[in-house]
Amino acid sequence: MKIDLVMIFMGLLILILGVLIGVAFLTLLERKVLGYIQIRKGPNKVGFIGILQPFSDAIKLFTKEQTFPSFSNYLSYYFSPVISFILSLMIWMLIPYYFNLISFNLGILFFLCCTSMGVYTVMIAGWSSNSNYSLLGGLRSVAQTISYEVSLALILMSSIIMIMDFNMMMFSIYQKLIWFFFLMFPLNLCWFSSSLAETNRTPFDFAEGESELVSGFNVKYSSGGFALIFLAEYSSILFMSLLFVLLYMGGYSFDFFFYLKLSLISFLFIWVRGTLPRYRYDKLMYLAWKIYLPISLNFLMFYLGLKIFLL
Repeated sequence: MKIDLVMIFMGLLILILGVLIGVAFLTLLERKVLGYIQIRKGPNKVGFIGILQPFSDAIKLFTKEQTFPSFSNYLSYYFSPVISFILSLMIWMLIPYYFNLISFNLGILFFLCCTSMGVYTVMIAGWSSNSNYSLLGGLRSVAQTISYEVSLALILMSSIIMIMDFNMMMFSIYQKLIWFFFLMFPLNLCWFSSSLAETNRTPFDFAEGESELVSGFNVKYSSGGFALIFLAEYSSILFMSLLFVLLYMGGYSFDFFFYLKLSLISFLFIWVRGTLPRYRYDKLMYLAWKIYLPISLNFLMFYLGLKIFLL
């Protein structure tokens, strides 16, 4: 029993280290891809073709002096990036491992709980800085995230109806013959754009719209706090890519092809950022409530009928 616990702990430690290294190189990939989209090189000085750039950035950010506004609510200001980062790492326990890590029978519910908790950290970060820009960015982000969580949950319900289980392992079993990508075609595109909105990415990056809000809710953060906010963001981007592969592109398999699919979806997040301009805020809300909500509800009814018909 003791050895089992030690092994689980070691496994989680390796997982967290893997996620952190993945996030580090995702930022490098983003800067490189955006560079080539804008016809320039991107980071290429630190190490061979800029491969050590993320590590030098991390060292620079975490060794800088931590400043905080005089009128900020210090405790909540200080701890909200930390909690945000912890939450984004907690979701990673969901990966359906074949060996002695935690296996969730209610994994999808856990995912929904963790993502809805993430809203609070952004809200508190924006409010506790005691700056109008931060507060406005935080409020926008909360409204956006809550709206898109509704469509995410409903799209997810269609997938759950297809497999009739909350366990992530079942997706790979049910997608042996055909991927859900083809069976649920328009829905997975809705899922992809909803996950863009959920992770505050361009074209839905209203929480940190630099041209309008001076970087939004994180405007007063520097050094470590700033780094943690962005680690949390990129960790959730990586996880959303993983979830897309799990739900629609053949489930979890411990092979090279799986990681290739994961990298492709992560690349799509970056490609969208380099290509599309920012959406207008009222259009974003219109998209969530008047387009995605009816579509996901209609598909939900359709898959429910299909399941009953097949049974």
